Amino acid sequence: MSYPPPGGYPPPGGYPGYPPQPGQQPGYGAPPPPGGGGYPPPAGYPGGGYPPPATGGYPPPATGGYPPPATGGYPPPPASGYPPPGGSNYPPPPGGGGGYPPPASGGYPAPGGYPGGAPQAVPGFTAPAPYGQQPPPGQPPSYPAQPGYGQQPPPGAAPYGAPPGQYGAPAPGQMYGQPGAPPPAAYVPVAAAAAVATDLPVVATDLPVVESEKLPEEAGGRPPAGVAAAASGPPRQAPAPASQPPTAAMGSLAINEQATHGTVVPIRPFDAEADCELYRKAMRGAGTDEATLINLIATRSNEQRQKIKLTYKTMYGKDLIRDIKSELSGNLEECMLALFMSGPYYDAHQLHRAMKGAGTDETTLIEILCTRTNKEIEAIKAEFKKNYHKDLEKSCVSETSGHFKRLLVSMCQANRDESTNVDMAKATKEAQDLFQAGEKKWGTDESRFNVILASRSFPQLRATFSEYTKISQRDIANSIQREMSGDLKGGFLAIVECVRNRPMFFADRLYKSMKGAGTNDSNLIRVVVSRSEIDLVEIKKAFLERYHKTLYKMIEGDTSGDYKRLLLGIVGQGV
Repeated sequence: MSYPPPGGYPPPGGYPGYPPQPGQQPGYGAPPPPGGGGYPPPAGYPGGGYPPPATGGYPPPATGGYPPPATGGYPPPPASGYPPPGGSNYPPPPGGGGGYPPPASGGYPAPGGYPGGAPQAVPGFTAPAPYGQQPPPGQPPSYPAQPGYGQQPPPGAAPYGAPPGQYGAPAPGQMYGQPGAPPPAAYVPVAAAAAVATDLPVVATDLPVVESEKLPEEAGGRPPAGVAAAASGPPRQAPAPASQPPTAAMGSLAINEQATHGTVVPIRPFDAEADCELYRKAMRGAGTDEATLINLIATRSNEQRQKIKLTYKTMYGKDLIRDIKSELSGNLEECMLALFMSGPYYDAHQLHRAMKGAGTDETTLIEILCTRTNKEIEAIKAEFKKNYHKDLEKSCVSETSGHFKRLLVSMCQANRDESTNVDMAKATKEAQDLFQAGEKKWGTDESRFNVILASRSFPQLRATFSEYTKISQRDIANSIQREMSGDLKGGFLAIVECVRNRPMFFADRLYKSMKGAGTNDSNLIRVVVSRSEIDLVEIKKAFLERYHKTLYKMIEGDTSGDYKRLLLGIVGQGV
């Protein structure tokens, strides 16, 4: 058996609450239907008790619980949307009891508020004024006052609460994110502003935009601080149109075009008179202080050495070169005299020496004429004419013959294209011409090779060699070795190697001068001295990369005495 709850059972009429409405199911506050029962509201029972579950459990869904969706629940929102925040609030239930408002009112009140006037006052809460009216005097408004309070926004204007005139507000009649919405007038993209300021068209591209490179408006956020002000101020200058084709940048990425470094740099501070006194002291009297001479000459640049020569003659009335010749001999003398010659004069001297007397040193002619720039060749020609009273081109013609002679004549013109532009169509055509003149032909058209290799810029030749490999399935150097012979092959290969990697070409020359039995000291001195202030640092790196041995170590093992110490002082121990 069951005992009545404390306080007794509820009265037959139920507890006070909202009366049931006609045509609707009973809700909270009404007595349960006969034979069934639902749970009464949580509050309002005397003594806080619940009725006994006489019939047990929950009522059937058809009669108890929540009303059917067709007639109960919240009605659909009105066409004007939810009521304004200040227009209404929930009224207290009749009789001061708790619970929900009667369902007959139909969910939320109409936009005009509750019928019959303002809602009843609730202790401790000040009811806000209805929408469209100023609050009574002495009563603070429910919301912060805004311009035009109490009036509907004008037609076409932004709704109250939207940031006026700021970035991100949609145009009238458009929603956020609606396709085709124009950008806001308060923020102008930089490209468009620059185009308007300079009357240039804005060029649209089909390139994808990297997410990290998007402008703030493309990412959906606000522009950074100061952008709108910058856009409204002086417009940015539009970038100048490209004066070179996109392929022009290919040449600047090559190894040959990178900045190079010499191992000999000017000393600071420099005092020519003090150096001259040391030279004089090292060579005066019996014997010679070679260590002092080596230290002085290996640590001064060529320009500083020229000043020392002039100052020495001014101070002592004697020629420094003559004094050195009288004190030194052999390879040490040759190397030290080479260091006191200017660069163009030393090259001219080596060319004259290669063509003097019986026979010709074609290797020296190739090394100098096929690897120097136009400016360097012009300076060499001037020094050759000044010191030997001969024309360099005529001397080459008289000492060589055949296609090799034509190659040297082409080099003496100092007319190679030195621009960085790359014409890929031209590279493909000339690669096909080289293939037709060599591998695909019985015999070889050396003239066509000479036209391309002697006149095109190094970046253009790199592109041509790349296209040649695609067409012939052979490397251009391999084809030259197969199709050419003698000094002409050596000249063309020297150009190809310099086009690809000039320091590697000289590293190979240094290795060949020291490998095997004996050392070709003239070639060793020429390369070390002529490249000491240009790219000897890169040559040392290339030497180690190809031969897995430092240049310093190889020179140390192939030379000796003061001559070795002078070469090592120029080369330097580091890589």
